[in-house]
Parts: sequence; structure tokens; C-alpha cells
Amino acid sequence: MAASKTQHIVLVSTDKNLAQEIKTAFSAFEATELAAIHKPVADLGNELHGVENGVAIIDLDTRKLDELESLQRVMRRLDGGMPVIVVGQEFDPATARVMMQLRVSDFLVKPISTADLVRSCVRALKGSEAAASESQVLTFMPVAGGVGNTTIALETAFLLHNSAVRGASTCVVDLNFQQGVCAEYLDLEPRFDITEIENQPERLDRRLLDVMLSKHESGLSVLAAPVQPTEMRSFNADVVIRMLDLVSAYFDNVVIDMPRTWFPWTEAVLLGSDRLFLVTEMTVPCLRHTQRLIKAIDQAVGKQIKPQVIANRFEKRAFENGIRQADVEEILGDHFVGGISNNYRLVREAVDRGVPLHSIDKNSNVVNDLKRIILPGEAPAAIVEKRGILSYGRSLLKRAG
Repeated sequence: MAASKTQHIVLVSTDKNLAQEIKTAFSAFEATELAAIHKPVADLGNELHGVENGVAIIDLDTRKLDELESLQRVMRRLDGGMPVIVVGQEFDPATARVMMQLRVSDFLVKPISTADLVRSCVRALKGSEAAASESQVLTFMPVAGGVGNTTIALETAFLLHNSAVRGASTCVVDLNFQQGVCAEYLDLEPRFDITEIENQPERLDRRLLDVMLSKHESGLSVLAAPVQPTEMRSFNADVVIRMLDLVSAYFDNVVIDMPRTWFPWTEAVLLGSDRLFLVTEMTVPCLRHTQRLIKAIDQAVGKQIKPQVIANRFEKRAFENGIRQADVEEILGDHFVGGISNNYRLVREAVDRGVPLHSIDKNSNVVNDLKRIILPGEAPAAIVEKRGILSYGRSLLKRAG
């Protein structure tokens, strides 16, 4: 929310807890000033007049006709000069009609998410340009161990971070709390102590988030916990959702590195993603399990999100009895979005040195292959080759169904 001039947030509410939550949410923004008016909307006079580059947050009880009438008078006095966000106890069709007629900027239901409120204020302050500022969430889930999920997730984050199209603040979130290696791959210290908020997820605010983020020299942020190889723990879904909600409020791009294990919070993470990638390899067992995972995701979240499959260590020309591209395309259908070339030497050097792939070779086949999938508009033209179908590999795969 950084801007060239101070942005003013004016809260009208008698709810002290709400005022404290909002104060905490905006405390880290140096260019933002929060003013609280501790009175009901019915007692509001001309306090909102003359506020430039600002947005009003009005807390009221939508079940009370007199408060709705008071809001109507406020909106009439402002006459479009200041966007208004309304916070209420409940939302129904009648309330929706009233809010549309009054042309409020947004309506949030208590208990509100501070991340939602921050995003709403950003949209209100930026107006029609705000749609472009919505965070983009890309989630990567490995089909099996060792398929290169973390490498692909990290390089995707750098592509987005440095992109002319999506270039903006980017954060990688390592949700493999037991064996995650995102921080180690970049030679960073993992600083996310999930035990600090395990029993009080509401404690996680912008200030605490900043403390727990690891920062790469490029500006990329990484949220990763220290590895606990002897602890197999399943944290409350509220903790994970709160964390992701806050991260998505403050970063333009969020890249999630998922564990293989399905946890109680996995479904919520998938539903909150803009794009879901399953990372697999061109082996019969991996492709069989890819089919099963696609079916499992479809049963869990329905058609709300469509998994996109990336085949890592991709070989277009297979050996005599191996899997070919045509086999993968036939078995996975339109879920298959591309392959990443097998470049063991490049990946090994990057991991051992703790640097991203592009810092060694920005025009490598791995980087260009991934760019075609993530940012097709910026990728070199791909060479499309037609291959014959090898019946041996396809017959093995068909038995997976």
C-alpha cells in the first residue's frame, strides 16, 4: 500500500476489539494513517469531510433500520467523495440490495479477516486499478518424492518476481513443515516458528510476519519453518489458513510448495489457489499415481480448480521401451501442460551453491521450459515435434485406471 502521499483510513466504530485489530493490521504501513472515531454511525457528523486520499470503514448493525438510515445519510453527504467499506454482523439478500443502492465500496461480515480488510482498502484506494493488484497464488504439489517440486516452485517464484508482466513482491511459502528445503536451497535461514502462533493464530500480524520471513538478496521472500525430521505434526487448519491469508494480502505473487501428505488443511489451500500444478516424472509408477491424485483432487474440491501437470526431467526421445510425450499426453489429456528438460548438472550445481537456476544460466532449457508454462508470453518460441506412440508405455499406463 505504499504511495507517494499519506493514505488515510478512518474507522467509525464503538467496537474496541475491532479498532485494535485494524490498528494492528495497518501499523506496518508507514504511508498510512489510521484515525478512529469511537461513536455509532447515527452520531456521525462531518468528521469524514475534507479527508483526502482516504477510505472510511463504518461498523454498524445491519439488522437495525435506524443504523441503515444513518449510513444512507452519510453516503449522501459524502456524495462519492470518499469510498466507504461497511462492516456488519450478517449479510442477506436484503442487505445486499441496500449496499448496492448506497454504492458502498465493500461489505465485510464479522468476525472479519484483517487480510480481507487490507485488500478491500487497497481496492477502494486504487479504484478501478485495484483488480491488477490482487495476489496471484500458484501451488505446486509433488506426485512422488524426489520429483523436483521445490526446484520448480522456487524457479517459478523468481520468474514471477523478475517478470515484466507480473514483476512485483513475491513470497514462497514452504508448507512442508517436517522436511521442507526451500530455505536451504537458497542458503537462507528458515525463521517461521509455527509454535509461536499454533494456539493463537490471531497473533500473526504484519509485524510478526516480517520477523519470520527469510529474505533473499533478490528481494524474494521465503516463509519456511526449521526442519523437524522426527516430528510428524498436523497443525490446525486455522493456523495455515491465517498464515496464507496474511501473506496473500501483502504480496502480489504467492508460490506454495506443498508436501506429498494430504493434511486437514490441504483442501483449503487448493481451493485458495489460482493455479495448481502437480509435478511428476515420466515413469509408469509416477504417471499412475498422477492419475489417482487428479481423481482424488476432483473428488475433494470438484471442478473449482483444475490440476495442471508438469512432467519434470522430461525426455521427448525415450529409449526403446520407455514413456514418450505422446503417451503422457494421451493418458493425462488436457491436464498435461508441459515438460521440464532433464538437466541434472545445472540443477545439482544450483542446489549445491544455494542459488536459483537462472543465476547460473538464464537461457537454460530448464528455465525456458518453465517459462513457457508459467509465462508463455515471455518464453522463446517452442519447437513442436510430433512423435509416434509407443504402445508398450501406453499399455502399462492404462492399467493404472
